[in-house]
Amino acid sequence: MPNAQQYRWALLALRLAVGWHFLYEGLVKVLYPGWSSQGYLMESSGPLAGFFHWLGASSTRVLIVDQLNIWGLIGLGLALVLGLWVRVVALLGALLVGLYYLAMPPLFAPAVAGPAEGNYLIVNKNLIELLVLVLVAITAHDSPGLGRLLERWKGSVRQAGVSQALPVHLQPLSRRDLVAHLAGLPVLGGFVLAFLKKHGWRSVEEAQLVSRATSDVTIASPTLKVFEFKTIRDLKGRLPVGKIGNVTISRVILGGNLIGGWAHARDLIYVSKLVKAYHTRDKVFETFYLAELCGINTILTNPLLCDIINDYWRNGGKIQFISDCGGRNVLEMIQRSIDRGACACYIQGGIADDLVRQGRFDVIEKGLELIRRNGLPAGIGGHKLQTIRACVERGLWPDFWMKTLHHTNYWSARLEPEHDNIWCEDPEATIAFMKQLQQPWIAFKVLAAGAIHPKEGFRYAFENGADFICVGMYDFQIVEDVNLALEVLSGKLVRERPWYA
Repeated sequence: MPNAQQYRWALLALRLAVGWHFLYEGLVKVLYPGWSSQGYLMESSGPLAGFFHWLGASSTRVLIVDQLNIWGLIGLGLALVLGLWVRVVALLGALLVGLYYLAMPPLFAPAVAGPAEGNYLIVNKNLIELLVLVLVAITAHDSPGLGRLLERWKGSVRQAGVSQALPVHLQPLSRRDLVAHLAGLPVLGGFVLAFLKKHGWRSVEEAQLVSRATSDVTIASPTLKVFEFKTIRDLKGRLPVGKIGNVTISRVILGGNLIGGWAHARDLIYVSKLVKAYHTRDKVFETFYLAELCGINTILTNPLLCDIINDYWRNGGKIQFISDCGGRNVLEMIQRSIDRGACACYIQGGIADDLVRQGRFDVIEKGLELIRRNGLPAGIGGHKLQTIRACVERGLWPDFWMKTLHHTNYWSARLEPEHDNIWCEDPEATIAFMKQLQQPWIAFKVLAAGAIHPKEGFRYAFENGADFICVGMYDFQIVEDVNLALEVLSGKLVRERPWYA
């Protein structure tokens, strides 16, 4: 049976682990100044949702909540690691994670991401950490740390010169007890080294350069042009949503091509490598998180990005993904996407174009059947209108369509129409045909791979029948693009096709 000393070491390990977690969560929010609690507050669905929504509705209140979160986490984390004021700190920490839990309690809503890590029922990480902190508070009287050492020193000073024997709790420490009391110091040192290894040494100047869309940045020098990026504080609202089947999807979907390195850069052959180098794991996580703060709850991507999305979920992210199931074996890619937690799947546009041209409608039928058998909405994509038309004539009715849509009034389309710079060859015919279909339509390539300004491309797509738009965005473009979409969607849309989502 474990003895009392082993129990003490186990409780110490729990306290150090929670302190480490708190400290990291606070410091990483300082490191990336674009973090804001607003998205979390506005998405609250728990019993205190009204209160949290009220907090999130005011930029001043959000700023106060942000600072309380950041410095509260840092202060509580340091105190837990070092063993200072353990009982009070543990109770305050329990209160904090209790508020996190009440903001979004994992009750009985369906899991939209499938059986992936991060789906919870009543018990989640916040609740477990809350219970650990309550245990730490209850056992604080026997919790080693600098606080206990300080108490012993003060007591010893008071007893100095007194002939009677020292009380038991003031008697000299054993070597093992001294190590336990000082354990927080090497743990704190290890934390610093681990933090620097993960995030690196960054000067003030470098921090300003890398913050891009998440902080107010103006870059200017004799050799650089001036760039100004929108921050999360410039966000004008939350994106509206629609539904495909039972899946709730933001009207603007984050496209995955830029993140995966599939850059349509025409004759600039270095661009795909450039965007892949830019999108490190941390940068992808920042992009996903910023998208979530802006109300984008879905990314549309290739199965090759499933693993990094799953990793993002393991780190607390929530963004869901629609898979294009692209690859040599479309049925295999569908199953892989389902297994990795896709919320919807579709036959990728280029693959569907080829299958239709070859007359292999049976593969599309099997793909739709496999997706639906697993309880997900099933879609068909197409770059060519003939692909969509042929599927309709064949009697294939997906749960949603993926079809390119953009006008062709941009210079490279006019001057060099024979090259790979037009993704919707006949937009007028596309608009007319899609108007007849009563399934939700996700329009993609709405900016013609960067040739059309978002303000123009977004309006064109929504006015001409798109229910959702899929847009590739760098992190520093997200806030501005969401604001432009909000401006279009909240204004007067001249739209003939009904909303089918």
